[in-house]
Amino acid sequence: QVQVVESGGGLVQAGGSLRLSCTVSGRAFDRYAMGWFRQAPGKEREFVATISRTGSSTNYAHSVKGRFTISRDNAKSTVYLQMNSLKPEDTAVYYCAARGTVLNGARSQYEYDFWGQGTQVSVSS
Repeated sequence: QVQVVESGGGLVQAGGSLRLSCTVSGRAFDRYAMGWFRQAPGKEREFVATISRTGSSTNYAHSVKGRFTISRDNAKSTVYLQMNSLKPEDTAVYYCAARGTVLNGARSQYEYDFWGQGTQVSVSS
Protein backbone atom coordinates (compact mmCIF):
# COMPACT_ATOMS: atom_id res chain seq x y z
CA GLN A 1 0.00 0.00 0.00
CA VAL A 2 1.41 3.36 -1.03
CA GLN A 3 1.18 6.14 1.52
CA VAL A 4 1.68 9.81 0.78
CA VAL A 5 2.18 12.17 3.71
CA GLU A 6 2.60 15.94 3.52
CA SER A 7 4.05 18.21 6.17
CA GLY A 8 5.32 21.73 6.61
CA GLY A 9 2.19 23.82 6.29
CA GLY A 10 1.41 26.70 8.60
CA LEU A 11 0.61 30.37 8.96
CA VAL A 12 2.95 32.93 7.44
CA GLN A 13 2.81 36.63 6.62
CA ALA A 14 2.68 37.84 3.05
CA GLY A 15 6.15 37.91 1.57
CA GLY A 16 7.32 35.06 3.75
CA SER A 17 8.41 31.53 2.89
CA LEU A 18 7.44 27.96 3.69
CA ARG A 19 8.78 24.61 2.59
CA LEU A 20 6.39 21.72 2.22
CA SER A 21 7.61 18.14 2.31
CA CYS A 22 5.94 15.00 1.05
CA THR A 23 7.14 11.49 1.83
CA VAL A 24 6.05 8.42 -0.10
CA SER A 25 6.28 4.95 1.37
CA GLY A 26 5.23 1.50 0.30
CA ARG A 27 6.93 1.30 -3.09
CA ALA A 28 10.11 2.61 -4.66
CA PHE A 29 9.83 6.38 -4.74
CA ASP A 30 11.67 6.73 -8.04
CA ARG A 31 8.81 4.90 -9.76
CA TYR A 32 6.65 8.00 -9.37
CA ALA A 33 6.45 11.38 -10.96
CA MET A 34 5.18 13.78 -8.30
CA GLY A 35 2.88 16.74 -8.25
CA TRP A 36 1.63 19.42 -5.90
CA PHE A 37 -1.92 20.71 -6.09
CA ARG A 38 -3.90 23.10 -3.91
CA GLN A 39 -7.50 23.82 -3.07
CA ALA A 40 -8.74 27.09 -1.64
CA PRO A 41 -12.12 27.32 0.12
CA GLY A 42 -14.95 27.28 -2.38
CA LYS A 43 -12.64 26.62 -5.32
CA GLU A 44 -11.64 23.66 -7.43
CA ARG A 45 -8.39 21.85 -6.77
CA GLU A 46 -5.71 23.33 -9.02
CA PHE A 47 -2.32 22.34 -10.30
CA VAL A 48 0.74 23.94 -8.69
CA ALA A 49 3.86 22.07 -9.80
CA THR A 50 5.14 18.74 -10.99
CA ILE A 51 8.48 16.96 -11.21
CA SER A 52 9.61 13.96 -13.21
CA ARG A 53 10.80 10.70 -11.72
CA THR A 54 14.43 11.69 -12.14
CA GLY A 55 13.94 15.32 -11.14
CA SER A 56 15.26 16.54 -14.47
CA SER A 57 11.97 18.03 -15.62
CA THR A 58 9.68 20.40 -13.74
CA ASN A 59 6.55 22.33 -14.63
CA TYR A 60 4.73 25.10 -12.80
CA ALA A 61 1.42 26.88 -12.81
CA HIS A 62 1.73 30.40 -14.14
CA SER A 63 0.56 31.83 -10.81
CA VAL A 64 3.52 30.37 -8.89
CA LYS A 65 6.28 30.35 -11.47
CA GLY A 66 9.33 32.21 -10.21
CA ARG A 67 8.16 32.01 -6.59
CA PHE A 68 7.80 28.26 -5.96
CA THR A 69 10.36 25.52 -6.55
CA ILE A 70 9.66 21.80 -6.65
CA SER A 71 12.48 19.35 -5.99
CA ARG A 72 12.94 15.77 -4.91
CA ASP A 73 15.42 13.59 -3.05
CA ASN A 74 14.93 10.03 -4.22
CA ALA A 75 17.24 8.70 -1.50
CA LYS A 76 14.86 10.13 1.10
CA SER A 77 11.66 9.31 -0.83
CA THR A 78 10.66 12.93 -0.44
CA VAL A 79 9.47 15.72 -2.69
CA TYR A 80 9.62 19.36 -1.61
CA LEU A 81 7.81 22.54 -2.49
CA GLN A 82 9.76 25.66 -1.55
CA MET A 83 7.37 28.59 -1.51
CA ASN A 84 8.79 32.11 -1.46
CA SER A 85 7.19 35.55 -1.72
CA LEU A 86 3.92 34.11 -0.50
CA LYS A 87 0.70 35.98 -1.17
CA PRO A 88 -2.69 35.80 0.56
CA GLU A 89 -4.08 34.16 -2.58
CA ASP A 90 -1.71 31.23 -2.00
CA THR A 91 -3.83 30.29 1.03
CA ALA A 92 -5.13 26.76 0.47
CA VAL A 93 -4.83 23.14 1.45
CA TYR A 94 -1.83 21.78 -0.44
CA TYR A 95 -1.88 18.21 -1.65
CA CYS A 96 0.94 15.98 -2.81
CA ALA A 97 0.25 13.31 -5.43
CA ALA A 98 2.15 10.42 -7.00
CA ARG A 99 1.83 9.33 -10.61
CA GLY A 100 3.14 5.86 -11.33
CA THR A 101 4.73 4.11 -14.34
CA VAL A 102 5.40 7.25 -16.38
CA LEU A 103 8.47 9.47 -16.49
CA ASN A 104 6.85 12.88 -16.20
CA GLY A 105 4.15 14.43 -14.10
CA ALA A 106 0.97 15.99 -15.39
CA ARG A 107 -1.12 19.10 -14.82
CA SER A 108 -4.34 17.15 -14.48
CA GLN A 109 -5.18 15.78 -11.07
CA TYR A 110 -6.88 12.82 -12.73
CA GLU A 111 -3.51 11.51 -13.94
CA TYR A 112 -2.33 10.81 -10.37
CA ASP A 113 -2.70 7.52 -8.54
CA PHE A 114 -2.04 8.30 -4.89
CA TRP A 115 -2.76 11.37 -2.76
CA GLY A 116 -1.86 12.70 0.63
CA GLN A 117 -4.28 14.09 3.16
CA GLY A 118 -3.22 17.69 2.58
CA THR A 119 -1.52 20.37 4.64
CA GLN A 120 -2.93 23.83 5.30
CA VAL A 121 -1.03 26.91 4.18
CA SER A 122 -2.39 30.24 5.35
CA VAL A 123 -0.89 33.56 4.27
CA SER A 124 -1.94 36.69 6.12
CA SER A 125 -1.87 40.14 4.57
